[in-house]
Amino acid sequence: MVSMNRLSVSDRARVIATLVEGNSIRSTVRLTGVAKNTVTKLIVEMGNACVDFHDARVRNLKSKRVQCDEIWSFVGAKQRNATEEQKAQGWGDAWTWTAIDADSKLMVSWFVGQRDAETARIFMHDAASRITNRIQITTDGLGVYLSAIEDAFGDVDYAILNKIYTGAGAGKTSSGRYSPAKFMGATRVTVKGNPDAGHISTSFVERSNLTMRMHMRRFTRLTNGFSKKLENHSHAVALFFTYYNFCKVHQTLRVTPAMEAGLSDHVWSIEELVGLLESVPKQAA
Repeated sequence: MVSMNRLSVSDRARVIATLVEGNSIRSTVRLTGVAKNTVTKLIVEMGNACVDFHDARVRNLKSKRVQCDEIWSFVGAKQRNATEEQKAQGWGDAWTWTAIDADSKLMVSWFVGQRDAETARIFMHDAASRITNRIQITTDGLGVYLSAIEDAFGDVDYAILNKIYTGAGAGKTSSGRYSPAKFMGATRVTVKGNPDAGHISTSFVERSNLTMRMHMRRFTRLTNGFSKKLENHSHAVALFFTYYNFCKVHQTLRVTPAMEAGLSDHVWSIEELVGLLESVPKQAA
């Protein structure tokens, strides 16, 4: 096994490339020959570097339409199975809030926290700080968005897309198998300003949820690849979204989201992503 202080740039790139393609830490260890603790330490260092880089680079955006959503996962154990002591250590539900530019597909902002008003406030203020002009926002019907968007953006065109599902088929069937609810339709509600009805949609942000589940093993349902520590979960999310914005070519755009948004003039290699470890000051793990 290879330790952290012996990893070359190419070794680090192999580890990161394996992780962002949806492999678990243990499978990454098997594929690369790098020790588990070394892989975990690299995730932490890359996560810190990616947060600092995103905070500095993803600014002054000219976005016109932004879609927001929250995706569920858990750390350590599901909320109902975690003890109070474990919850105090970060176990239980972990919601990743995301705001995507509907045109460039750039992930403008993300935040890992609870599905509550305080998390919504922090998340929306971060998104607002990165955008310079008036935008149209679409969210689902989660009530905490209302005051958070008003407080963060003020002058904005805001609409809610409420999706309607049947109760039949939701949850477990009589055979014990999980069956998703059947989609029946959607209603569009204007909350503030004058949003364009043709762009009241959450399709792009919901599609990005699928991308997250495909590229981060921690989000894959019905496996044992879930995060064991909240801190490492957050670092993995930061690493993925920086990879998504700067390295991953969007099939429809044929460029990366960062290129489409004018933040980069080329597709980043994984080696360039790893290079953030040298260009951004490291924080204590």
